Amino acid sequence: QLQASGGGSAQAGGSLRLSCVASGRTSRNYAMGWFRQAPGKECEFVASISWTGSNTGYAGSVKGRFTISRDNAKNTVYLQMDSLKPEDTAVYYCAARKVGSGSYYFTAHYQYEFWGQGTQVTVSS
Repeated sequence: QLQASGGGSAQAGGSLRLSCVASGRTSRNYAMGWFRQAPGKECEFVASISWTGSNTGYAGSVKGRFTISRDNAKNTVYLQMDSLKPEDTAVYYCAARKVGSGSYYFTAHYQYEFWGQGTQVTVSS
């Protein structure tokens, strides 16, 4: 089970940090990702991280502003969101995919097996 938290409201230019805790299973053998869905839009990839944390990937729209990280000892993945923009407003979801290797991360929605509930992020101008 994945439990996302940390969403809320922020002003443009502000910051928020999302957390996703894996329970019932360890996150150690899973690549993790964050996706988001704005009203009336499709779910889009935001960021992903490999099992070891050595490799990360970002959507072009968030690269340089968002940072994904993980703490396997705490079974937690984070998404630090800085320089927020109104267009970042969406429901954010964390996702997990079991992997056999520590190097890979995944950017497509269909590549993930498990999903958490969403957490709302609202950025005002």
